[in-house]
Amino acid sequence: MDRPKPITRNKRLQPLSRDHYHGLLLCWKIKQGFDKDVAVERIKRYTDWFYNNHIKSHFQIEETYLFPVLGEAHALVKKAITEHERLEMLFTDSIDTSNSLKSLAEELKQHIRFEERLLFKEIEKVASEEQMNTILNKHTGETFEENTQDEFWK
Repeated sequence: MDRPKPITRNKRLQPLSRDHYHGLLLCWKIKQGFDKDVAVERIKRYTDWFYNNHIKSHFQIEETYLFPVLGEAHALVKKAITEHERLEMLFTDSIDTSNSLKSLAEELKQHIRFEERLLFKEIEKVASEEQMNTILNKHTGETFEENTQDEFWK
């Protein structure tokens, strides 16, 4: 069976795509936690850390610098913003934590695939050089630093 070709991403969007890679790892870690019967509180503690240290700033960069390339009325941007709101709700839910984390793992994975396969491709088609440079400049210097206090997924 042929594997799909990897997406060739504009160099100026690659930092955001690297964020997505870490988001996909988060989804895997959540699943691993449930598969290993790790206490939900431990998984939640890690997802809270991930949300506060990575997702919030990632969403902010996308919403402030990336999405305006297409405009707020664009269907793909509307979908992305709606999904950001839903994901933020799942990250911050403290009432039905177990179900929220399970939903988060699936919905974040689908959201990342949507942005990589559709939204980013559309932005690459229409963004000016100046817009692409601004996106890159707003993201440089941010590197992923893992939280190794409780590696529950191992």
